[in-house]
Amino acid sequence: MHLTRRTLALAMPATLAALIGAAPASRPAPAGTDRHDPKPTIVLVHGAFADASSWSGTIRRLQHAGYPVLAPANPLRGLAADTAYLRSVLAAVDGPVVLVGHSYGGAVISGAAVGNSHVKALVYIAAFTPDKGESAAELAAKFPGSTLGDTVNPRPYPLPGGGTGTELVIERAEFHRQFAADVPAAEAAVMAATQRPVATAALEEKAGEPAWKTIPSWALIATADKNIPPAAERWMARRAGSHITEVDASHAVAVSRPAVVTHVILAAVRATR
Repeated sequence: MHLTRRTLALAMPATLAALIGAAPASRPAPAGTDRHDPKPTIVLVHGAFADASSWSGTIRRLQHAGYPVLAPANPLRGLAADTAYLRSVLAAVDGPVVLVGHSYGGAVISGAAVGNSHVKALVYIAAFTPDKGESAAELAAKFPGSTLGDTVNPRPYPLPGGGTGTELVIERAEFHRQFAADVPAAEAAVMAATQRPVATAALEEKAGEPAWKTIPSWALIATADKNIPPAAERWMARRAGSHITEVDASHAVAVSRPAVVTHVILAAVRATR
C-alpha cells in the first residue's frame, strides 16, 4: 500500500490518540509516601502476657484507614534490653512515627522514644507511664486493685550468660478472669495458650528518663483492669499530661475494644500531623 503525505497527516492524530489511550495510568503512591504530608507509621508494642496478635483488631482498622503499621515482638526480658531492641526497630522506620504501648509496653516506649525526633506522639493503652527511677512493679502496687500476684506462676529460665532468671506466666485457669474478662472465653483460652512470659527483672528494673516529658501523649484507661489498677493508670496519665480517654474494659482492651483503641491512636495522629 502506497502512503502519501496527506494519508500520513490524516492518520497521525488517530495514532497519537490510540497511543495515549493505551498508556498505563500512573499508580497512586502507597499509604505513608505522600511527600508533602506523609502518614506516620503506627508502631504497636505489646506488654507482658501478650503477643503482637493482641493488636490484630487495631491493625486491621489502621490499615483500612491507610496507615502503615508495625507490631514487633517485645522480648520481655529486661527494661533496658527491651528498650534497646525497640530503638533498633524504630531506626529502620522511615518518616514520622506514632508509638503505642500496652501495659509494660508503655514503659518500653517511654524509654525508646527518648531523643528520637521521628516519634511525634506516644499512646499508652492500659499502660505503665513510669518516671525516672520507677519500676512497673512499684507502680502497680502504688494503688490497690491489682489481683495479678495471686494468678501468676513463677518459673526458671536460662540466662544467655549462664545462670537462671525467673519469668512469670498467668495460670491458664485464671487467665480469662484476670487478664481478659470481657473477651469471649474461647478467644481468651487461645490468648492464655499463646501468652508471652515476662521476666521478673523486666518488671522490677527502674526506668530511665522518659520521653513523655518532651513528646505529647495520649492515654486510654481501662476501668475494669485487674492487672494495673485503673487508679494507677489515671494517676500516671495525669502526671504525664496525657490526653485521657476512659473505657469500661479489661486489661486486654486492645482485644475487646479495638475500635476505641484505634480512635485514641488516630486522635494522636491528627493532633500531631
